[in-house]
Amino acid sequence: MANSDCILLAGVMGWPIHQSRSPMLHNYWFKQHGLNGNYVPLAVKPEDIHTALRALPALGFSGVNLTIPHKQTSMQDMAEIDAVGRGIGAINLVVVRPDGSLFGTNTDAHGCIQNIRQMQPEWRPDAGPMAIIGAGGASRTAIWALADAGVKEIRIANRTHERALAVARDLGAPCKAFRWDERHDILDGAALLVNATNQGMIGQQPLDLRLDKLPKHAIVYDIVYNPIMTPLLNMALARGNRAVPGLGMLLNQAPPAWQAWFGIKPQVTPELRRIIEATL
Repeated sequence: MANSDCILLAGVMGWPIHQSRSPMLHNYWFKQHGLNGNYVPLAVKPEDIHTALRALPALGFSGVNLTIPHKQTSMQDMAEIDAVGRGIGAINLVVVRPDGSLFGTNTDAHGCIQNIRQMQPEWRPDAGPMAIIGAGGASRTAIWALADAGVKEIRIANRTHERALAVARDLGAPCKAFRWDERHDILDGAALLVNATNQGMIGQQPLDLRLDKLPKHAIVYDIVYNPIMTPLLNMALARGNRAVPGLGMLLNQAPPAWQAWFGIKPQVTPELRRIIEATL
């Protein structure tokens, strides 16, 4: 493949997309493996996602990643979605197959679990309830991944209660939806707190959540990775909780994408992590 004249193309679709570190991550691997290819950011408005996805085969793309707000609406454009993507109800990876049809799956679930196991290896799924803030694609992914790992009770709070109810209904036991004004109370007795919103991201307001009812032994996991240490994580550390930043989820969801696109499974090295961290 290193001597091929074929240019390998992949990218990430989102709106906005300027904040994504995925191009830096994937282009590092193109260089490392000596491949003639490029991974590009694709700013795609919500109303244009279906047209953009249908254009991928003609443009020569091997596939794309999907980020906010396309992880659910893109599903209708797939010829096939695997059991993980269907179970989550959201996809972050599109593969263009040889016949031009689109295959969808979700590698964020793999990244979510790998990140927490790497950052907090003593974590056990049976340690206690999980509280999660948010009810979008990232929330669905984290809930599915952690329930699949063995978490038995998951409490969901979201500003729009109907969306929390929909996630709980779609993903089933062990989920229960709570109203937004109950978000502080669902932390009582929780062993794991997950922020699955964009609150705390650069340019966004911090997550409006009090931690006074969260046990000190609980782990706080923020899916936001820019900044690495969000206001939520800093607040958690200040009171003695353990913290899991979101960068590891971004890094660990990427190798399965490369394997699906190019038949190569690259490594997440300390050097790569340092390169990405230096930009945050």
